[in-house]
Amino acid sequence: MEKREFTASLVAGGCAGMCVDLTLFPLDTIKTRLQSQQGFTKAGGFRGIYAGVPSAAIGSFPNAAAFFVTYESTKSILGAHGALSAPHMAPVTHMLGASLGEVVACLIRVPTEVVKQRTQASLSSNTYQVLLATLREEGVRGLYRGYKSTVLREIPFSLVQFPLWEYLKTQWSWRQGHTLYSWQAAVCGAFAGGIAAFVTTPLDVAKTRIMLAKAGTSTASGNIPLVLLDVWKTRGLTGLFSGSIPRVTSISLGGFIFLGAYEKVRRTLL
Repeated sequence: MEKREFTASLVAGGCAGMCVDLTLFPLDTIKTRLQSQQGFTKAGGFRGIYAGVPSAAIGSFPNAAAFFVTYESTKSILGAHGALSAPHMAPVTHMLGASLGEVVACLIRVPTEVVKQRTQASLSSNTYQVLLATLREEGVRGLYRGYKSTVLREIPFSLVQFPLWEYLKTQWSWRQGHTLYSWQAAVCGAFAGGIAAFVTTPLDVAKTRIMLAKAGTSTASGNIPLVLLDVWKTRGLTGLFSGSIPRVTSISLGGFIFLGAYEKVRRTLL
């Protein structure tokens, strides 16, 4: 990947991340409270809908930038030569690029997500207080509580979203005979994001429960199958898909803004 392409992916990814995280923050708060163990009303209901926004604002640019730099670099390296350079292998390249991108991005995303979600579910504390309490009680490891569950949520999500996004763009471009406009890439992103969001909701529920659990409890240990089994026993299928409506709505709109803004900014810089 050339230096110009690297810079374009870095800036475009960061700008896109900030746009979507700050625009759709209220929907994210509602989703977190719906998925919390204490229930929507006790977690705050519709009050303090922007609780935790400083954490999201600080983490969104570097998180999205890290993802897209890794994603584009992996696509460039794998697609340059070897078996994965063949056109029919493009979906595999996109899957590998997206998966590696998520692993790298989660190193930044998880600490900000832990602080953000705990603030969203506890109106009595602000972002700074939650950060200090987490470091005091659990140390730096506490900020990475749920790293594994986040990665295991994000990789399946990206395995669905990004190959589908690239496929839809290719098909639409082929049918109209020229490269898509940014708004068309955004529509493809919304559709791909909505589908990926719905099918991975149970993993998102598990991730939220693990991040919000009190230190020392069985849920806090991060055993995803046990967490999902507990949700199934107590709340059934409804519990596994709790928050799916705001999640799908948020990520569909997010996909439109995120991937559309990414394409627009990247093309402008290139």
